[in-house]
Amino acid sequence: MPVKIRLTRLGKKKQPSYRVVVMDSRKPRDGKYIEQIGRYDARQEPSLIEIDNAKAVKWLQNGAQPTDRVKKLLEISGAWTEFKVARGDVLVVGDTPEPKTEPAPVILDEIVEEAAVEEETAEAATEGTEEA
Repeated sequence: MPVKIRLTRLGKKKQPSYRVVVMDSRKPRDGKYIEQIGRYDARQEPSLIEIDNAKAVKWLQNGAQPTDRVKKLLEISGAWTEFKVARGDVLVVGDTPEPKTEPAPVILDEIVEEAAVEEETAEAATEGTEEA
């Protein structure tokens, strides 16, 4: 079952507020949801964003896909960062990164010398054919 984290609309006409819910992606926008994990009210100043980060991270780890708007709300609340840290994509302050293996540095002088040797051999080959 494809699970999404998305918004469902509440409120009167022209006075929307939203719930952040986990639901089957095939259900209608205001249909039955699996779990409510937060709420969002854009009409307040500043906007109200209440998200249970523990529930959100649990659902993200289980494969739920957030919509674009919900992803921004998760980033604001900090749940998206918690998810990335738990997955290992982001380092926590104090963690040491694993050493990266870098290719051996190429020395420019060696390349120039190789090119000069190739030119000399090419010139010697053309001079030998001209004398004959």
